[in-house]
Amino acid sequence: MSAPATPRVTSLSPSRAGDFKSCPLLYRFRSIDHLPEPPSRDAIRGTLVHAVLERLFDLPRAERTERAARELLAPCWAAVVAERPEAADLFADGEDRAAWLESAAEMLAGYFALEDPTRLEPAAREEYVEVTLDGGLRLRGYVDRLDVAPATGDVRVVDYKTGAAPRQAFEGKALFQMKFYALVLWRTRGVVPRVLRLMYLRDGDFLDYRADADELVRFERTLVALAEAIARSTAAQDFRPNPGPLCQWCAHQALCPAYGGTPPPFPEQVTLDDPATPSEPD
Repeated sequence: MSAPATPRVTSLSPSRAGDFKSCPLLYRFRSIDHLPEPPSRDAIRGTLVHAVLERLFDLPRAERTERAARELLAPCWAAVVAERPEAADLFADGEDRAAWLESAAEMLAGYFALEDPTRLEPAAREEYVEVTLDGGLRLRGYVDRLDVAPATGDVRVVDYKTGAAPRQAFEGKALFQMKFYALVLWRTRGVVPRVLRLMYLRDGDFLDYRADADELVRFERTLVALAEAIARSTAAQDFRPNPGPLCQWCAHQALCPAYGGTPPPFPEQVTLDDPATPSEPD
């Protein structure tokens, strides 16, 4: 009996590619088993803060103040709950929710400590980007913000982070997502983004990175190799855990063999098509 054909990864997003890099089993749980994950306060706060910063730029320049951003919290929270009603269940009472909303307001204050939005006019917000590489692999995702300099056409890719700024040893992992977007934009626009900026709102800090075309060519090869590794793991039904500090936040720890758990049976039909969804705030 011949071995089953190796499946083909048809599309890849930075979030799922990052999952496989950090823990192949996490990739399986999310992309193959499609296991649900309960919302967390941190993740929902990230969604809320991203929504506020997106809507802030709908206002005229002079009105983009910290006070205006705070006033956007209530309507944006209502929109989050309308889309994800289970988010409302994260809080015991109104006082608990109010304290949590204040923590989101503090992150907005961190944003205003980093830049003045009255001096900016983004070229795009929550921009869907996609490109199909020569071998057929489709890369796609959502960029928080694109800035284009009017005089020079230089492109800056901006990503808001509501988690803590990474230690130097983990900066490469933090920049993986940004290089992904830089590659897609280069392949679609013919311009290498001049700056990749990660804005860490909790710490009031940012990380800038400048990539060149040669680096993006190497990164493209890395993504193609990653897709091939995912396909091989799928054919072998072999996705191994990679225990580490992030395991304490994993929603699937009870199913992980590293913690005495047992994954569900491997699905009979698997389609390695990573659906396009807005970027996952963190």
